[in-house]
Amino acid sequence: MNLKKPKFWDYKKANIFAYLLYPFSLFIKFSRFFSITKPRSFKLKTICVGNIYLGGTGKTSLSIKIKKILEKKKIKSCFIKKLYSNQTDEQKLLRNNGRVFLSSNRVEALKQAEKENYDVAILDDGLQDRSISYDISLVCFNNINWIGNGLTIPAGPLRENIDNLKNYNHIFLNGNLENLDYLKKNILKFNSKINIHLGKYLPTNLDEFNKEDKYLIFSGIGNHKTFVSMMKNYGFKIVKDLEFPDHYKFTNHDIKKILVEANKFNYKIITTEKDYLRLEDINTNQIKFIKSELQIIDEDNFIKAII
Repeated sequence: MNLKKPKFWDYKKANIFAYLLYPFSLFIKFSRFFSITKPRSFKLKTICVGNIYLGGTGKTSLSIKIKKILEKKKIKSCFIKKLYSNQTDEQKLLRNNGRVFLSSNRVEALKQAEKENYDVAILDDGLQDRSISYDISLVCFNNINWIGNGLTIPAGPLRENIDNLKNYNHIFLNGNLENLDYLKKNILKFNSKINIHLGKYLPTNLDEFNKEDKYLIFSGIGNHKTFVSMMKNYGFKIVKDLEFPDHYKFTNHDIKKILVEANKFNYKIITTEKDYLRLEDINTNQIKFIKSELQIIDEDNFIKAII
């Protein structure tokens, strides 16, 4: 089942629905104290690319970028991904860029990577997995969503209290460089010594598109607004955008409706590479996808931090 996150999660302040759910947030928070296990260290270096805000923070894009950086340095690296049946899109993206170890238990996946003599394991997600002692943890945020209403699940979109930023050394802001002054000011309130890294999405196949055309774009990702913002920044005429839940499994009916509307108004259709990988057996002749990669603004400093 694909569910959209509640709109009130991204309000600047908590509303009545958030307050009604707040007791459940407290229950989840305190229940975690009873499931603490001793964290395990590994011989290979572990880099966790995680988040506090649930979904849409660019973890997979950053994981792939780190892999490319390590390849240039001739460092043997792999991806670790917890096995979720609804995240085949991210699994395919990672496989397209390197070796992926999948398991319902990240510790078991890391053991296998260690057996195969990898130097570095890049974990796409897992920041809240207390069974592993990570060498480096990167907390990703989306520039537009930031922390939403600031409350933890289910009252808000946060996996853990934002005060926990004091426990981390590196934060990564993904997007199109929006709201940077505001974000930096707020981040430093929680941790004045944290290293703030910046990322910007760059399309890599612009030559496949005519910017004089009118476009209908759709996506089922956690950061749809960032996708729309990127397309507009690069001069695309976006006349309609359709947002689906994160990891949404498109049906023939969904795509047929999109095609009918696009044909009616002579719109071209674009989605993300991640969404395109989920279309599988659906007719995609009229649908193109934009390929993008993450540009790290302070790449030299970032490389020093992770190597």
